[in-house]
Amino acid sequence: MARVRLQDVADHAGVSMKTVSNVVRDQPYVSEAMRARVQRSIDALGYRPNLVGRQLATGRTGSIALGIPRLAQPYFARLASLVSDRARELGYRVLIVETNSQLDAERALAQRLDAGFADGVLFQPSRMTTEELAGRDDLPMVLLGESTPPASMDRVCIDNVAAAHDVTEHLIAAGRRRIAFVGHEVEELSDTSMLRIAGYERALAAHGIAVDPELLIATGGGAEGAVREVGAALAAGLEIDAIACRDDLAALGALRAAQRHGLRVPDDIMITGWDDIFMTEVSYPSLTTISPNLDELVGTALAFLTERIDGLDQPGRHVVVPYELVARESAPAGGGGGTGAGAGTGAGTGTA
Repeated sequence: MARVRLQDVADHAGVSMKTVSNVVRDQPYVSEAMRARVQRSIDALGYRPNLVGRQLATGRTGSIALGIPRLAQPYFARLASLVSDRARELGYRVLIVETNSQLDAERALAQRLDAGFADGVLFQPSRMTTEELAGRDDLPMVLLGESTPPASMDRVCIDNVAAAHDVTEHLIAAGRRRIAFVGHEVEELSDTSMLRIAGYERALAAHGIAVDPELLIATGGGAEGAVREVGAALAAGLEIDAIACRDDLAALGALRAAQRHGLRVPDDIMITGWDDIFMTEVSYPSLTTISPNLDELVGTALAFLTERIDGLDQPGRHVVVPYELVARESAPAGGGGGTGAGAGTGAGTGTA
């Protein structure tokens, strides 16, 4: 069967090829009645746009890439879903590239962008240095996350130090003093872990609480590691009355470990997470967590990226979006009884 052409659709609908093209490209200046008329012809004929021809004509693919460490992590799955939805509204498809936090994979993503497989990329690097990223500033790229950006490149993130400080303050306000930090890497710390530990230690110092190295409990990531390592610490007799976790998966694991050791949450031990993934509301007890404003993060990042794709040439813009401390049952505002005392911070918002 011969391929249906744009002209065939135009003839069927009784309109010009330009009108069909405007409908296919979802241009805003087409009336709803005309759009519906052309769409009926597209559906009737089974027309599919010639994407290769469009790329040759415009120099663009109509796609953007999203480079993330792991799609299996709930935070990144949610991020990818939001990016895909928002990008579709802007007329872009999204190609998701998992780097598994490997340097070679991150470099390959930049090289593929250079080869034209997408018009631009939203990228959360884990291993590429600022110097390497600066060498790619000729490409439409917006950074997400904690890595220090080159001065020439846009970045959108939350203030990890301030948020970690706030969640630790929340636990201190509840009367807790033996506060562990759980969930960071066993060997080389990521930028994310370093910033969150810095905020945790800053809050402790502000209240004259010494940092106990034994309370920094590395898990290597994931809920299973937290179950194992927190369980081992409790079994060894380490005194802990609260846990600030690097992320919600670590918090879920810590919650499981505490329950296995007969500790009541939040009475005997408070636990907080980070990211506000969907499981935090339905865990038992529900988890107090840091909730980044992903809607604003994604919207800002895509706005910056489309401007770069359209040729914007100016110094990098570095935007910090809000977060909220969502107080739930595992560390409620006001202390939650047991050994806790004093007023909690509840839910709050912070920006740098």
